[in-house]
Amino acid sequence: MSLSNAAESDMLKLLFQNISWANIGDAGGLIKSTADGNLYVSLHTADPGEPGDQTTSETTYTNYVRVAVVRTTSGFTLSGTAPTQVANTAAVNFATCGASGATLTYFAIGRASSGTGEIIVSGALTSSLIVSSGITPSFAIGALVATAD
Repeated sequence: MSLSNAAESDMLKLLFQNISWANIGDAGGLIKSTADGNLYVSLHTADPGEPGDQTTSETTYTNYVRVAVVRTTSGFTLSGTAPTQVANTAAVNFATCGASGATLTYFAIGRASSGTGEIIVSGALTSSLIVSSGITPSFAIGALVATAD
């Protein structure tokens, strides 16, 4: 069984843009949150996998912290069908690496600013990113793409 293209889009809008999903459940549908809140982008040295959490293979380069992205159209863009995809609306800039680096291969978007947090989506980077002292990992608009399929 799979979700329809319309349902994929509505689900991603609710999760990433805080837009209500009409006609589901009661008369008001699945209502958006009162406050938009944030989701948090994390970087990983291997695939965190579907059973993983935000700490699974999460990088530990010096100065690394997850980056908050607001749950609105200012934070995330939706596009396409079959699959519907979500991408970052603005550049996502991480802290500059200090003394110890890492090779990054995956990103995830989850619910927690630190510690064990639920991953909502994850994806492979188009190519590995080697981070060493003085390097600032940064992802251009639309570079972090996850699909609902």
